[in-house]
Amino acid sequence: MHPRAAEFREQARDRYGFEPDVQEFPEGTKTAADAAAAVGCDVAQIASSIVVDTEDGLAVVVTSGANRLDMDAVAAELGAGSAGMADADSISEVVGWSIGGVPPFCHATDVPVLLDETLLTHEQVWAAAGTPEAVFPLSPTELRNLSGGRPTDVAE
Repeated sequence: MHPRAAEFREQARDRYGFEPDVQEFPEGTKTAADAAAAVGCDVAQIASSIVVDTEDGLAVVVTSGANRLDMDAVAAELGAGSAGMADADSISEVVGWSIGGVPPFCHATDVPVLLDETLLTHEQVWAAAGTPEAVFPLSPTELRNLSGGRPTDVAE
């Protein structure tokens, strides 16, 4: 197992008592479509963690792989004037993970988390586990509870 995926698994266990079933795919799971094809699920079941930047700092928005983010809705939900994609260095520094491998929880700092409410309609979703090649399944209830995310309408 990649060291970063193992680190995520250890953090999830130590911080939350959650033992993720991390699965790695050498062909990669960089896009929602890639992840869905690798695990054999619908692209809507991919919980993509997108890090956004506002004037108040970074936030993580966990969205369905079938949806695009409405940045105006994200900004409004966060009480910010605007929101945009965070840069790779800020993501790594503040969230503790690299683009493509950001899990929905186990962040390096306390950042707000929003959940695309459409993820809550599935029995199971899949999220990144620390690298662009590693994912893990969990229920929407586990996703909400572990991430502390606030369900909201963030899709275009």
